[in-house]
Amino acid sequence: MNWLLKAFCVVGMVAMLCGAPKAQAKDDPDYLTVSAGWFDFNRKKDEGAEFRLEYRSNYKLWELKPFATLAIASNGMTFIGAGVLMDIYFGKRWVLTPSFAPTWWRGKTDALNMGHAIEFRSQMELAYRFDDRSRLGLSLSHYSNASLSDKNPGTEAIMINYSIPFTTISSLF
Repeated sequence: MNWLLKAFCVVGMVAMLCGAPKAQAKDDPDYLTVSAGWFDFNRKKDEGAEFRLEYRSNYKLWELKPFATLAIASNGMTFIGAGVLMDIYFGKRWVLTPSFAPTWWRGKTDALNMGHAIEFRSQMELAYRFDDRSRLGLSLSHYSNASLSDKNPGTEAIMINYSIPFTTISSLF
């Protein structure tokens, strides 16, 4: 499965370097992203469910947008962090979003010790954008401490993401 992660990352890097179209990106709002998926699906040392909430800002510095993330895995692990993402549009509907976030990790188990309190999450998401600007996507994430300690097992998660515009949420209240 490592080949899938590498292929996903290569596609994202090529899209960023080649200057994929940015059409329709200017009107994107802030998002609340709700995700659910399979934690440690690749190595299967301590696999389980992962649930995630993210705030994705519409503020841009060059093409990068800040976001904050909170992830909880069914094995008791948690990841809290913030980072940057970039939306790369392919036409009006398809959005490729590579992201990177340093996170604070808690929850060592006997089966999977991530090795350091600081873990870095790199992720690639491909999403379909609906008329109301909400998005439904699939993402592949990799958690690693980048060799901050001698132990650096790393792990992956595959997630289904639904991004809801804050304008939609605020209209409910």
